[in-house]
Amino acid sequence: MVSPLEQEPEVQQALAKLIDLLSEHESIKEFKKIQAKAVQNEHLKELEAAIKAAQKDAVQYAHYNKPEAEKQAIERINALNKEYAEHPLVIAYREKLIEADELLHYVTSNLQRQVNQSIEEEN
Repeated sequence: MVSPLEQEPEVQQALAKLIDLLSEHESIKEFKKIQAKAVQNEHLKELEAAIKAAQKDAVQYAHYNKPEAEKQAIERINALNKEYAEHPLVIAYREKLIEADELLHYVTSNLQRQVNQSIEEEN
């Protein structure tokens, strides 16, 4: 279902302009740049695959009641997760994600406050 605001050309134009402005903001540009690097990094892809494989192993070992093998698989998962979390690209990605999120939160909070003020002034 389309909201009435989505049908208003002025609202659509303002939204498109806001999206363009945000996409040109330095923190968003940096986030997109580091995101692309992280997604393309072969070592991170290998770590993700190894984590998934170890998770499958742990589930199978639990299913077949092999607690020692399950414990070892979980230890492997934890080690791989730690390596992944400590990778410089992952750290940079998380930092840039927080910056981008803070920018978006700032914008949405200000929009909400201004809209609420406008509504209160009209009443």
